[in-house]
Amino acid sequence: MGKPASDQREPMAKVDTAWLRMESPTNLMMITGVLTFAAPLDLKSLRELIASRFLAYRRFGQKPVDTGAAAFWETVPKPDLRWHVRAAKLPRKADKLALEKFVSELASTPLDQARPLWQFHLIENYQGGSVLVARIHHCYADGLALVQVMLSLTDAAADAAARAELKKPWLPRERGGVIARLLAPARTGISKALAQGSALMRNPVLAATMAREGSEIARELAIALNLADDPPTAFKNGALGARKRCAWAEPLPLADVKALSRLLRCTVNDILLACAAGALRGYLRDLGEPVDGVTLRATVPVNLRPLEHARQLGNHFGLVFLDLPVGEANPLRRLERVAASMRELKRSKQAALTFGLLAAVGMAPAALQHLALDLFSRKASTVATNVPGPKKPLYLAGVEVKELMFWVPQNGSIGMGVSILSYNGRVHFGLIADQRRVADPDAIAQRFADEVEKLTLLTLMEDWGGTIAAGDAAATLMRYCGRRPE
Repeated sequence: MGKPASDQREPMAKVDTAWLRMESPTNLMMITGVLTFAAPLDLKSLRELIASRFLAYRRFGQKPVDTGAAAFWETVPKPDLRWHVRAAKLPRKADKLALEKFVSELASTPLDQARPLWQFHLIENYQGGSVLVARIHHCYADGLALVQVMLSLTDAAADAAARAELKKPWLPRERGGVIARLLAPARTGISKALAQGSALMRNPVLAATMAREGSEIARELAIALNLADDPPTAFKNGALGARKRCAWAEPLPLADVKALSRLLRCTVNDILLACAAGALRGYLRDLGEPVDGVTLRATVPVNLRPLEHARQLGNHFGLVFLDLPVGEANPLRRLERVAASMRELKRSKQAALTFGLLAAVGMAPAALQHLALDLFSRKASTVATNVPGPKKPLYLAGVEVKELMFWVPQNGSIGMGVSILSYNGRVHFGLIADQRRVADPDAIAQRFADEVEKLTLLTLMEDWGGTIAAGDAAATLMRYCGRRPE
């Protein structure tokens, strides 16, 4: 006889419980990833890989169970790999738009609550290669950990000779890395903030605790609560639907963005987020919406786990509110404003605050959970993630991974997510959006490269003392800036 169900259960962490309970028909709490391969990958090899490496993480052999009073992880004796890892088909001559439509359908389809909440879909023949779409519920882990899990399925060479290299966390440790920059305050400050977050987990009476402490965390909470709701643009107007649309742009050379960051004396992250803001601006202008002076906010996940624990599951991140100055017409000034916002966030304790709040929400009654979720989601129009990935090509079951893209879920009334991921010397930009609010996310994704090029040309103009020596550069710049008067 098997063990009683109660013996097969273990308590779920409060933060993970919060993400489990955020699920709604209009915002599924799935992290969706797309891996494209340079050559065909067969289903049998993939299932063997998932069995040996993915299920080596004990958590993926468990399903979440929420009793209302508490949430648990319940062990499933033998997950059915025929259901969890399955073949999918597209027409033989399917193009990128057909693939985006397929991914959009999966991103809009809930996972089976009776099973562990993850699934892989393999298109074995797509443009001479293969495509793998992964869907994993956010309650298992945050996006940073799940990207690392996906990469743990890969090798550094086709014959797996360099497999040991991937035992190390792949996140960059240099001072300029996005994680290091966002966690730049002194370790003592972060430790103090996390200690406050732990206290919040034990005591859901947030206001009284904050008032007694009189801490920096209390000030951060006051600032967050007093933020105005984001303006009613197309990205916020109207009720959310149940359908998502996914789109991504052709990758850009990372070396070009790094060179631009050196010329402008800012970070690569500043440039990428400023260009994302420019793409959103252009989309709204083409809809005929007034954008001058408008600032949108993005919630940005910030990792709070030590880099040596990058492969641990669970959710160990906070959120910060980043201003996206879509109302600024000049790309250089737009970049300056984004960089200034990033510098301000370095000094704040927002990430640690929201980590504590998420834990408190995981303990709170359902009515209070929905109230807190609605309060914070009204203050942003999008979720923005920027993850620095591996610098060299990776191989899965002996087949080279050509491109990577992923999206984290949105919550509450937020209906759009922007994702930036660097891999093998290239930058990948993608978008997931509610279909009712953004009917054509490709129109935003395709603007990203234009914004990078526009910023590059303006930078070269500055470097040349305001004169343009290259006719092609002048023509390109006039095409961008002359499309519609700024």
